[in-house]
Amino acid sequence: MKNYPEIIRWGIIGCGDVTERKSGPAYQKTEGFELYAVMRRDAEKAADYARRHGVPKHYTDADALINDPEIDAIYIATPPDTHEFYALKVAVAGKPCCIEKPMAPSYSECVNICKAFEAKELPLFVAYYRRSLPRFLQVKTWMEEGKIGEVRHINWHLSRTPSPVDISGEYNWRTDAEIARAGYFDDLASHGLDLFAFFFGDFKEVNGSSLNQQGLYTAKDAVVGSWVHESGVTGTGSWNFGSFEKDDSVTIIGSKGKIEFAIFDDVPLKLTTNDGVVEIEIEHPENIQLYHVNNMKEHLVDNLQHPSTGTSGTHTNWAMESMLGI
Repeated sequence: MKNYPEIIRWGIIGCGDVTERKSGPAYQKTEGFELYAVMRRDAEKAADYARRHGVPKHYTDADALINDPEIDAIYIATPPDTHEFYALKVAVAGKPCCIEKPMAPSYSECVNICKAFEAKELPLFVAYYRRSLPRFLQVKTWMEEGKIGEVRHINWHLSRTPSPVDISGEYNWRTDAEIARAGYFDDLASHGLDLFAFFFGDFKEVNGSSLNQQGLYTAKDAVVGSWVHESGVTGTGSWNFGSFEKDDSVTIIGSKGKIEFAIFDDVPLKLTTNDGVVEIEIEHPENIQLYHVNNMKEHLVDNLQHPSTGTSGTHTNWAMESMLGI
């Protein structure tokens, strides 16, 4: 394990909305980390972000940030179609990296990124922060304690109504097939599928199909899938982004009970067994990536394994790509 400085200085490529509250402040609140530079192609927006968040440096050139000798590690928070491009540059620069999810638009790009970091023996993380959140660790604990017996099956249904942007036809990179072939599935379903691999082990078999039912944009808007984990747990899911209602419901079925929760909605965890029903509310931190970022510090400094790496992120992309049937 490489020896890192007492304070690891991070640079962010792409300081957009996700970095305002979800992630950027988490780097500032983590002891041993410092958010030292940000990059955005719009100079005014880069300067504004740096001013508001107290970041010492700001750039419009990603190469300048990546190769800044004062920057020890890089967080890539751009749209997925540029992740491979920037990640390979970070690998060449010899710096640890965290990549926003999904790791890249395709499995093959993820493999390329992993190979580059493995060749340099560099740490690579992916921002699947649900693996680190107390709410979902409680679900894992219930299962490990045998609260629902042997786990048999998991089902997730996620549906959303079309947004005003979808209906208007206004450009949205999240529904541009050139950037995200399955649109909101790539952006949202990736969170849950990655979490399921964390719960039950790698996916062994994955099947599914996808289509565009609404014709509002170029990406797919409806996906169905089924899978089997290496552990023998089976799974099914459906994701539809042209439904009449919003719904986010996960059910884990065991031999002695079930657990119900949501991936995105702020609802209590529900455990049902022959002994009755238990509900627990566990709040997320103000900056939802805080535990994920803290775990990166422990990985880099204390040699503790982070739950979300380039390897696990690549496997999630494989599962998603297999499910899409494209």
